[in-house]
Amino acid sequence: MTGDEPLALEVRDLVVRFGSRAALVGVSFRVRAGEFVALVGPNGSGKTTLLRTALGFLQPSEGHARIFGDRVEELTPLERARRVAWVPQDEPMRDNVPLLDYVAYGRYAHRGMLEGESVGDRRLALRLLDEVGLGARAADGVLSVSGGERQRAILARALAQEPRLLLLDEPTTHLDIGHQLDLLGRVRALSRSRGVTVVAALHDLNLAARFAGRLVVLSHGRRVADGPPTEVLSEDLLARVWGVSADLERDRRTGLPYLVPHQITVTAPRTFPSPFVGPVHVVGGGGAAAPILRGLSEQGYRVTAGALHLLDSDAEVAEALGIPSAIESPFAPLGPEVRVQHRTLLAAARAIVIAPFAVGPSNLANLEDLLPYVSQVPTLLVRLPPIAERDFTGGRAEAIVAELRAAGARNVDDLTGVLAALRAELAVSPSAAGVPPPAPA
Repeated sequence: MTGDEPLALEVRDLVVRFGSRAALVGVSFRVRAGEFVALVGPNGSGKTTLLRTALGFLQPSEGHARIFGDRVEELTPLERARRVAWVPQDEPMRDNVPLLDYVAYGRYAHRGMLEGESVGDRRLALRLLDEVGLGARAADGVLSVSGGERQRAILARALAQEPRLLLLDEPTTHLDIGHQLDLLGRVRALSRSRGVTVVAALHDLNLAARFAGRLVVLSHGRRVADGPPTEVLSEDLLARVWGVSADLERDRRTGLPYLVPHQITVTAPRTFPSPFVGPVHVVGGGGAAAPILRGLSEQGYRVTAGALHLLDSDAEVAEALGIPSAIESPFAPLGPEVRVQHRTLLAAARAIVIAPFAVGPSNLANLEDLLPYVSQVPTLLVRLPPIAERDFTGGRAEAIVAELRAAGARNVDDLTGVLAALRAELAVSPSAAGVPPPAPA
């Protein structure tokens, strides 16, 4: 990059408010063309708000964002689409269109009002499917592939826009660790081969340090650190921003830093005034359990959770709500000690809710540990999206889910179904009894 080239992204003195609440407060930073920058911070720190403001989806109260020198609000939607592509955290798929057609949607930004798809558009879409490892599945429907494959298809569709800047909002949510590593590895390789600048919001600090050349750390809507992982990642940072004690280690092969928590244990128990109902134990991971944890807590249920990995977004929600949880180290398989803690929570539960989490080798034990308890207490299985789309264990998870159903687990579709089933199974809801939700621990 020469001194005359505009910055890929410039955020200056950005303030974004939702009513009286400030989601971003005076945030400023610059991203040079070709960089891979990770936005990191706890849930609610402002990562998604910052990205949506940079895209023009939100209007700032103060300050501004520029994309390659131009203020976002001064660009037409078509001009934005030709400069920047967006990979959201979750994209609902309504139609089972072939993957090749889905990726080709990204070419709309480069067609005239009355132009149809060209041979060149088709070739580019197929080449991108090859680059993300899906070339052999071009004719398969987008609803028929796994969650990890769908995220790669979304990435290919974004790249079909031929953007100069790629913005990703927690693209690894709902993926197991193997597919997280695969997706971010592909993003980094494609950004280098195509010269695309990448800014990605990531909830996992160790994962961000592994792939990004630079970390921008947000906390309570403010920028608190900015620089290479080797300079930014520290024990003090994790303690100040995430409230977690850890040791800083270095990968002997790469020299990259990573953090290992001092103590992995069940969080401190809470006490509840009678007649709170529960505990209801929620099994999840990767953000799948977050709405259930919040919904049950808001209704006044006693809630426990696990087993979860430290820095996982579900673990952060559980910590924020003071929910007792069995917590394991980041990236590690669920170990014997944590599994004992998890089974202790399961044994105390009056009901169990299984969130629709992605299942890989590192967390398959969560499903295995459920089998002895399903016949003893009401167990609700949130079935959407289907387990086949979330099973990264070669079918082992799907087989266990079938066993859970055979043992008595009951299907529900969403949080509304969970709450309705719990009212019926437990014959009382805390809010109906006039009991306010507990204060945070």
